[in-house]
Amino acid sequence: MPLTVGTAGHVDHGKTWLVRALTGKDTDRLPEEKARGISIDLGYAPLELPGGRRLSLVDVPGHERFVRTMVAGATGIDLFLLVVDAGEGARPQTHEHLAVLRLLGVRTGVVAVTKADAVDPELVELAVEEARELVPGATAVLPVSAKTGAGLDELRSALARAAEHVASTPELVHEPARLYVDRVFTLRGIGTVVTGTLWAGSVGEGDVLRAEPAGIDVRVRSVQVHDRAVERAAAGQRVALALPGVDRQALRRGDALVERGAFRPSYRLDVEFEELEPLPARATVHHGTAAIAARVVRRGRFAQLRLAAPVVAARGDRLVLRTDTTLGGGTVVDPAPPRHADPDRFDRAARGEVTVHAPVRSEDGRWRYSDAWVEELRAELEREIAAADPLDPGVPEPREPWLEEVLPRLGLERRGGKLYHAGATGSLAGREREVAELEEKLGLEPVPVADGRLARLLEEQGRLVRVGDGHAISREAYARARAAVAEECERAGSITLARFRDLLGISRRPAQLLLERLDADGVTRRIGDQRVVRRGARATRY
Repeated sequence: MPLTVGTAGHVDHGKTWLVRALTGKDTDRLPEEKARGISIDLGYAPLELPGGRRLSLVDVPGHERFVRTMVAGATGIDLFLLVVDAGEGARPQTHEHLAVLRLLGVRTGVVAVTKADAVDPELVELAVEEARELVPGATAVLPVSAKTGAGLDELRSALARAAEHVASTPELVHEPARLYVDRVFTLRGIGTVVTGTLWAGSVGEGDVLRAEPAGIDVRVRSVQVHDRAVERAAAGQRVALALPGVDRQALRRGDALVERGAFRPSYRLDVEFEELEPLPARATVHHGTAAIAARVVRRGRFAQLRLAAPVVAARGDRLVLRTDTTLGGGTVVDPAPPRHADPDRFDRAARGEVTVHAPVRSEDGRWRYSDAWVEELRAELEREIAAADPLDPGVPEPREPWLEEVLPRLGLERRGGKLYHAGATGSLAGREREVAELEEKLGLEPVPVADGRLARLLEEQGRLVRVGDGHAISREAYARARAAVAEECERAGSITLARFRDLLGISRRPAQLLLERLDADGVTRRIGDQRVVRRGARATRY
């Protein structure tokens, strides 16, 4: 049974280095990935295991800005390879990646405690014990070093055992074919090529599939599994399909290639949630490789998700809900349900307390939106705004076809994909003491700030500068760091991480975070192991 293993773990904990050591393939293929030294997009490689089993391996980015990409890669995997730095232990994205795996139902896997050669043996043993407590269901927790090769044979054997456990589950090869696209590109002499993990069924040369939601038929000219031509690929394999005569622009990540007549796209999903924490009225739904804005209509442990764009789903599919963080996940119980009424409004209508209004389509085919319907919509959005986080008092704008026409009648302001009261800004809402204590700690050494929305608001107010993954420094410290870079580059032409670290008198990790922020602000540009000041570097308010 073909299987796919996916990496997980915090940024800079060594996922890609470990993949390279295990497979011999560098999954960082983009120039930006090589320049920045971090993974940005999904990477793929075949992994040979003892006993002859061959897994498809998906390497995911670990940075908080690319969690959406991580979820897209994780949705098709069968087992995980969690990576934890022996010197740092579990970090924020370690926990979020674990939450995503749990919500997607990926329960089996192995933990690799990396960089074991770089820390004392006592610290390695401590990191291993902490990892066992963090992931009690892991089949193995092993210290490894991608640099020296220590522990890699043991890791391969552990992955082989985990794969045997997963392979005992029923195969999906006899179900209708379904593949979610994660890459689309063109090759000279071949044309459009798509890649993805085959969720179910099989695909072979000459097959005709339906591309949804584009609604077009595509013919498969050839099939490859990890750069090897095959007659037919089976569920669980990473595949590349050549699709002659298809415009590259017609397909994108998140689309589904399915057996014709077996599925139909739907703007609604009925979902049963495993975790019953409060859910916002709007969130992003991650299903397959797609991330789609949705309205959440909650009914006990069930909810109907009303999507901004259609998806192809099946009963039993797992999905994840996110806003700025991972909120929860569940299982699809109906992939194409009828529209359920909002419970409170329709219960009141049944009692004769209110009248339910709806858009009406006229003879010319245009929709008409009555004042009563618009007023109901406005009241609904007002309730959502009232319940929004004071730090960011807006709600995601409805991804609906009526938005452009109705928005001027709502009396709300559109900013950055959200709707706000005119002139509304974030407020600390009683958190002034917490902020004052935080500001006292700010300096050149990055300070953790767990609340991402709070950090963004304070940065907008000019009270701190965010660096790295959930950390911040003072404005004065940022200005000092920028000045140090400018002076050194004016003197020597460039600056290294080591020189920057010494100039500021800080350790390597904070220095790296500061330089990455300067890179992101367009102040510096990385060239190999050095950085130069960009010509005409744009000014910042810091």
